[in-house]
Amino acid sequence: MAKFKTEDLLQQLRTDVERIRSAAAFFKEADKNKLTYTPSPDKWSVVQILEHLNAYGRYYLPAMRKAMTDKVTHKNAWFHSGFWGDYFTKAMKPTNIYEVKNKMKAMKAYSFPNSLHVDTVLNEFEAQQEELSRLIDLCQHVDVGAVRVPITITRMIKLRLGDTLRFLIAHEQRHLIQARTMLKTLGIATDRFPVLFEMAPRASQAALA
Repeated sequence: MAKFKTEDLLQQLRTDVERIRSAAAFFKEADKNKLTYTPSPDKWSVVQILEHLNAYGRYYLPAMRKAMTDKVTHKNAWFHSGFWGDYFTKAMKPTNIYEVKNKMKAMKAYSFPNSLHVDTVLNEFEAQQEELSRLIDLCQHVDVGAVRVPITITRMIKLRLGDTLRFLIAHEQRHLIQARTMLKTLGIATDRFPVLFEMAPRASQAALA
């Protein structure tokens, strides 16, 4: 399983969330009508993508905060990823900053009609990223390997807090790449859209080949 210096992990997560917050700002400046456009019923609009992420945030953000307060721990210098946490994160994490190649079908409970109020969705997404940043800061004072958070599918499986953060952020990165692709489909310039993560050297070389 993956092993991290806790401080390095938290700093990387902070950086990732800052990039996601930049993406949120990009969406707020975009044409709201285009954020609701979808070329076909089987493809999500940008606002549907963001509401999907909001739905996960509504579960995981309070679940993480509760887990941190329910179990008194002290910061550990090292974080060892768990089997399921590492597996779910790697399955979710995009390997290319331009497209998502391994498609996954979303659960029905996390799929939404294209009749959402754009500003409401955007504001919630922005607020959730602020809360995520605060939670990462609070992780300075807890053992992110000892605190456990139940997943959405079943409370029988609990991920380590560090893995929960890794998974949640990878999930956001994945779908924001999807949203960026939709914007390009609509002819919206995405040169100012933030690079959401740094590709591993092999992935970078493959993308340039």
